[in-house]
Amino acid sequence: MYERLIIEIAGVLAFMAVVMAAGWVWQRHTGNGGWIDVFWTFGTGICGVLVALLTGSGARAWLLAAMVALWSLRLGTYIAIRVAKGGKEDVRYSRIKAEWGAAYQGRMFLFMQIQGPITALLCLAIGLAALRPGGFGAADLVGMVILLTSIAGEALADRQMAAFRSDQANKGSVCDTGLWGRSRHPNYFFEWLGWCAWPVMALQTASSWWLLSLLGPVAMYLLLRFGTGVPPLEATMIESRGDLFRAYQARVPVLIPFPPPKRRIPLSPASAS
Repeated sequence: MYERLIIEIAGVLAFMAVVMAAGWVWQRHTGNGGWIDVFWTFGTGICGVLVALLTGSGARAWLLAAMVALWSLRLGTYIAIRVAKGGKEDVRYSRIKAEWGAAYQGRMFLFMQIQGPITALLCLAIGLAALRPGGFGAADLVGMVILLTSIAGEALADRQMAAFRSDQANKGSVCDTGLWGRSRHPNYFFEWLGWCAWPVMALQTASSWWLLSLLGPVAMYLLLRFGTGVPPLEATMIESRGDLFRAYQARVPVLIPFPPPKRRIPLSPASAS
């Protein structure tokens, strides 16, 4: 049964190579790198659903597939609407574009192809969860709670930031209320947390294959914390907010909301004067 999963993961790699190539063409056509995240999210969702259904069996396989679909549709739709309506390119990609200069498109194509193997690792965790013997159990219930919490938490973080940005009184300030007062990147934290659900649902003491399910969450954490998530975004925020954002960095944890933040100080231009 594991041999079939390996074949499916090879198919994921091939499919995502095509998806990300199409995403590269589209972002080049539109001039907006934000579409990269849309293609990756929907592509990963399709792969995850198929792996769950092809690897698992019965109602449990459909349940796992539905969980993947819920994550993909929520996040992918949110990003697609934001990119389509926003007009302004995501600051992460704007910064990368400025740093890479004339080599941007060539390097971006390679960068996007690297995201295929990340999807493969995530789908491996989904597949191992689908292969766990037995019917619906306590591990599945815990995994569902983790995933639903992550989806709800990420959606709440997105709404809180949207509300903050829509208030003209907050122009030039740093959002440090709600979830953003517990983590500098609560949306990234909840995105990572959701992928921790799959190793929980794959857990079985009888197989060492379970350890491979941990690779997905580890890869996602490294990508968000040290790759295209936190570093370019925080570098841009330091440039635009200066000491206001440095004070925020000193007080609030970067990703995982622990330890608790230090005493809150108003983070607005007026407080810096």
